This record gives sequence, C-alpha cells and structure tokens, in this order.
Amino acid sequence: MTETKEKASVNATESSITGRMSTFDHEQLVFCQDKETGLRSIIAIHNTVLGPAVGGTRMWAYANEEEALTDVLRLSRGMTYKNALAGLNIGGGKAVIIGDARKDKSEALMRRFGKFVNSVGGKYITAEDVGISTRDMEYVRLETKNVVGLPEYLGGSGDPSPVTAFGVYMGMKASNKEVTGSDSLSGKKVLVQGVGHVGEYLVEHLVKENAEVTIADIYDDRVKAVVSKFGVKAVPVNEVYDQEMDIYSPCALGATVNDDTLNKLKCTIICGAANNQLKDEKVHGVEVLKRGILYAPDYLVNAGGIINCYWEIVGYNRQAALSQAEGIYETALQIFRKSSTENIPTYLAANQMAEARIASIGKIKLSY
Repeated sequence: MTETKEKASVNATESSITGRMSTFDHEQLVFCQDKETGLRSIIAIHNTVLGPAVGGTRMWAYANEEEALTDVLRLSRGMTYKNALAGLNIGGGKAVIIGDARKDKSEALMRRFGKFVNSVGGKYITAEDVGISTRDMEYVRLETKNVVGLPEYLGGSGDPSPVTAFGVYMGMKASNKEVTGSDSLSGKKVLVQGVGHVGEYLVEHLVKENAEVTIADIYDDRVKAVVSKFGVKAVPVNEVYDQEMDIYSPCALGATVNDDTLNKLKCTIICGAANNQLKDEKVHGVEVLKRGILYAPDYLVNAGGIINCYWEIVGYNRQAALSQAEGIYETALQIFRKSSTENIPTYLAANQMAEARIASIGKIKLSY
C-alpha cells in the first residue's frame, strides 16, 4: 500500500470512529491491545458530568472488533443514563474484552487490562459484568485502585448480582402494577432468558412469589443447575419467542427486542436485566408502545448492581444499597406515568428524566 493510500485508510478509520463517538456524544475511547496476554479490549468513557465514569467490564467472544465497538458504545451510554436516573454521583463508562471468558481469560490478561484502566487516570472505574467475576476484579485491583465489585475480604461489597436481581424484581412488580393494578407476580408466566448470576437470583425471587417460571440459556450446565435448584421449566433458546408468557425477561445479551422477535413475542411486559434490550430504541421503543407491551427501561431496572458498587465507592452499606435498589419500584412508576401522560415511549420518558438531572448538575459545575 502506498503512503498516500495508507494515510487515506487511517483518516477514514479515524473519521468513522470519531463520527460514531459524536453520535452518542462520547468523551473518550481507549483501544487496548497486548500480544503477550492476548488482550484485546476497548474502554469507552461516555460522560463524566456527574463524576468519574463507572461501569463494568464485559468479556465476550464478539464476531469482530466492529461488533465489540458497537456494544461498548451503547453500553457506556447506557451507564450514563442508568447512573443519572438512579441518583448516583457518577458518570457512565464501560469496557469490553474480546474473547471467550471460559477459555481465554487468565490472571495475566486481567492484570494487563488493569494497567490500561489505570492509564486513564481515574476517569474510569471498572467492575464485573458478563463473563467477569469478583476474582477477576482482584487481579485488576493489583494494577489499579480504580475498581469496584471486589470481594468482601478485600474491603469490597462482593458480588453485585443479588442487588441487581432485586432491582429487576422491583421493576417487574412495578410493571405488573401498571398493567394489572396489582404488583403481585403470583401465577404470572415469566420467561427468564439467561440464567447467569443475575438471572438465577431473579428466578429465586420469582419462585418465592409463586410465579410460573420458564428459563432458557445457551449453556446447558446453567439450565440444568437452575432447573434442579428451583424446579422451573426450561425451553431451548431457539423456542423462547414461541412461548406464551405474561412477562418476557431478557437477562443475557442485548438487542433481543427487534423486528423478528416482536412479530413472535406473546407478552404484555418486557422487564429484564440485559442491557440495550431494544435493538433500535427509536424504532422498537415506539413499536412496543404501539403493540400495547409495557417496556421497563433496562437501565432503570438493572441499576441495582451499579448502586451496590457506588456504595462501595462512598463507604459500603449493604442495607443502604438494597434500600436504594428498592426505590427502582417508585422510579419505574414515575416513568410509566410520564409515558402515559405524554404518550411517549417509556425509554424516552426515562431518557428525558436522566438527561434533566445531568443538565442541571452540569449547570452547577459550569458556574464555578
């Protein structure tokens, strides 16, 4: 390739990346690569108006770097809105590591990632997400103090999954109250798609309330473990959208609410822990409203985990974290009322509430 062509290729790439950053108004992207450990990662800092960007690290076997970039841009933006709506004094960020968490993860890889986190000087604080455990956060902590979600014996709050699941459960009860007038989930048919840490804890809450629970997961061992523990039903992942259900609860990866699935889904409520459930919020957020399906904005109901991590930053108090996560119930009802009164999709009502808080705090900061 000639020097001119090389420059043109570099400029085109830079233009594409900066253009995508501008789309969602991201502040910073950090591309991380280390041949020795096999690390390939992207750190996305979306907004720091409310404080340092906080958000988990996800490890996933993305098909390519473009898919990873799309995911981290959407996830980091979602963290800004999630943290703002939850009333936390932190901004939004996220990181992804490209690879199979069951095969490619190692102490060396996680520690190298920790060095990259440390390199942004405290603008980004990481935690665990899909494919990452508290043990992995221990390795990251060896290289940077900018990490939460640490085990209790290291002064952290431990696994945030129980608090995340509790928040989703509160959001689900609020959703049912909006639709039926009662927040009882007894007898409700709930399909939980994805039974990792959060999904399993959610299933436990639902079973205790006598909901009729069905599960699905790409990993057979997870399905067998949860079926054995709670006595719930299971269906293959390719049959999820053919099931009759009251509540669809996506608790794995995002974009499961799309053109294809909406033509099959038989539910009145969508409420789950997965991030970015709407493939295109402007399209599918409107479409669920048209179809009479109540969508509980994902970054609202799954905020329990980040609430738990936030309390780790300011001084951990488990009861305070659970109490704040319980507040997701009332926030959800506020969003549903705003959506109904203004005849706008629930995602837009939530976005507007989050943006209003960021704008107001931003004005305070600018006055100094």
